[in-house]
Amino acid sequence: MSKNITAEMLKNYSEAFHADRLGRAACDAVMTNGLNKSCLNHSAIRQNPHTYSISLNQGSITNQKRSGRCWLFAAMNVMRARIIRKCNLKDFELSQNYMLFWDKLEKSNYFLENILDTLNEPVGGRLLDFLLRDPIGDGGQWDMMANLVSKYGVVPKYAMPESVVSSSTHEMCNVVTELLRGDAAVLRRMASEGAGRDALDAEKEKMMGEIYRILVICLGEPPKTVNFEVRDKDDNFIRDCGLTPKEFFTKYVDMDLHDYISLINAPTSDKPFYHRYTVKMLGNVKEGAPVCYINLPIEELKAAAIAQMQDGEPVWFGCDCGPDSERDNGLYVKGTYDYGNTLQIRLDMTKAERLDYGQSKMNHAMVFQGVNLDADGKPNRWRVENSWGDEPGQKGYYVMSDDWFDEYMYQVVVNRKYLTPAQLAVIDSETIELNPWDPMGSLA
Repeated sequence: MSKNITAEMLKNYSEAFHADRLGRAACDAVMTNGLNKSCLNHSAIRQNPHTYSISLNQGSITNQKRSGRCWLFAAMNVMRARIIRKCNLKDFELSQNYMLFWDKLEKSNYFLENILDTLNEPVGGRLLDFLLRDPIGDGGQWDMMANLVSKYGVVPKYAMPESVVSSSTHEMCNVVTELLRGDAAVLRRMASEGAGRDALDAEKEKMMGEIYRILVICLGEPPKTVNFEVRDKDDNFIRDCGLTPKEFFTKYVDMDLHDYISLINAPTSDKPFYHRYTVKMLGNVKEGAPVCYINLPIEELKAAAIAQMQDGEPVWFGCDCGPDSERDNGLYVKGTYDYGNTLQIRLDMTKAERLDYGQSKMNHAMVFQGVNLDADGKPNRWRVENSWGDEPGQKGYYVMSDDWFDEYMYQVVVNRKYLTPAQLAVIDSETIELNPWDPMGSLA
């Protein structure tokens, strides 16, 4: 057998294609309409209506626009539900721009501290390459959000509204990334010339002053106090002035973030179930709690999420939003696209293989606002609140089939009161550290 592509092989491939009537028809359809539209399985739409036996309602759909802040939007959507319920409001939104500001500042500090902790790592080595790849990307994790809120609180959206930059972050991120990589070079050069830690820390502090200034110019300066002024559904006016962002969170969100646990489903051989995991160098607030997960079978993630929604509380989750997703009808349904029959191929990697071989990872966070339980109490589809505006799907909501959940759901965050005694025991078990580049270190 030849190791190279030969003329004879090409001749055989071409003849085989031209002898294939279905292949020629598929070629015409795909070249005219595109691959996904040609492969769309319309039964996926018919079999997954946007109706649910458990359906929560809250406020208007949000829009992260051209930014990667889904994890912050999803978290703020979970929190605003508590304010809406507590104050009997029709609608309300928390400031995602406020959270973005502090995340970028903290990530910059976290990056520079990691540079100072790895001064002996060689340029071109895997760890330093990893640190330099994306110092302040928009993505994040639930525990990273919790660290930000614990330190800085939250504010109403009107107290720090969106800017052009917060809605389209790439220009700012490009500039700050270049600045941070240059700062890393300066710190490493100073260290190689004999500078001590005190001198390096002083230089880093000046660097952080530059980052703060850039963020204020691009996003605005975060408010130190806020006035909470709204009208409820009965037209009663609510006024509460002079609150710090932390006081506002405590009084109106009233959520103990320490009670919320990240459950993941990573069925790979290197991550046995019923263990607690963290990822090295994954975080934003340097002094904050580490990102931690409990790895469980997928059915246990479902049970915990359903229990929380049955009590009227939405659920933050992280998934791979790419496969079998369709925007117009708002679908996350396994088999949405019939690539197998159209292209005459077999796509049958397992969930573990997709993680191990780089085909899938968590890349988007959203909120469960409902689930449909069948006559036996089993879920068959899930109601998903997205943060891409109200044009996709059913006014911004997507439907997720239960078999899609099995394959592409990686994380749900629930209150510990919905966990079993066996699951709770894992929280206090020894934490296993994963490498920084582990797929479970991916950010939504």
